[in-house]
Amino acid sequence: MIAQLTGTVTHVGASALVLDVGGVGYRILATPATLATFHVRQEASLATHLVVREDSLTLFGFEHVHERDMFETLQSVQGVGPRLALALLAVHAPHTLVAVIAAGDVKALQKVPGVGAKVAARLMLELGGRLSLPEDAVVHPAVADEREQVADALVALGWQARAAAAAVEKVAPEPITQDDVATTLRAALQSLGGSRG
Repeated sequence: MIAQLTGTVTHVGASALVLDVGGVGYRILATPATLATFHVRQEASLATHLVVREDSLTLFGFEHVHERDMFETLQSVQGVGPRLALALLAVHAPHTLVAVIAAGDVKALQKVPGVGAKVAARLMLELGGRLSLPEDAVVHPAVADEREQVADALVALGWQARAAAAAVEKVAPEPITQDDVATTLRAALQSLGGSRG
């Protein structure tokens, strides 16, 4: 198991970065928040998790070990694979997930693309009382995020939910406040152009 990689960032994309470790470039999938912290030619160290499939080897990377631990714990739930676990962490930071599951907030879980009622219920059932963070975990203050409001507005204007969510993520990879909703909506509309569907 590859648990950590340290090297030079050679590429940062929308869903992954490439880390040069001793002349070998490792493609590492990560959340938008993690990717936003790195830039090309930066020396970086990531906690990693290697997913082995019959036809592929996929690396997932995290800024902090507790994020990787949460990623692995989420996959212990039936119906939650590595991609969905990463999506959960892209929408909710580890400390938020702990609070959401402790509070039984199913709606918050269902904000994650791919998490329906059944998966949300399983997460509550199987992880309730099990999730915790180490005392030294880095906890970022909660930030109000109104991106869902923008996506809902795009759907109301005729775009499919997936396309709307992708457009919002493209123009606003970080959480936005109520004051930014109008600006973000305009930017998302420009990004989508006239292609509904």
